[in-house]
Amino acid sequence: MLFLLDFKVEYSAAMSQQDLFKIWSGEADAALGAKDAGVVVDLWKCVGSRRVVAVVDVDSHDTLDQIALDLPIMRDMGQHVHITVTPLRRYEDFASDVKERLK
Repeated sequence: MLFLLDFKVEYSAAMSQQDLFKIWSGEADAALGAKDAGVVVDLWKCVGSRRVVAVVDVDSHDTLDQIALDLPIMRDMGQHVHITVTPLRRYEDFASDVKERLK
């Protein structure tokens, strides 16, 4: 199952930018490890904002929820991280479906 994840990261005035970078560094290691493992299809950092977009491939909604709860950034500062989740369908499957509907 493919999902588009849109992460928006905020941080409180009590946290320094350096503290944020330490947490984000751990998150980056986990994200790149997940990419190497094939769970993360790809991910991007949006320029000029604290926003990361990822496409993930997991076996169920439950797995995605568990992964999201266990992310290092969620454990360390989850109250400041907002994730928008969008289920995705492969375009090839959609195109095939449309062609079938024309018959």
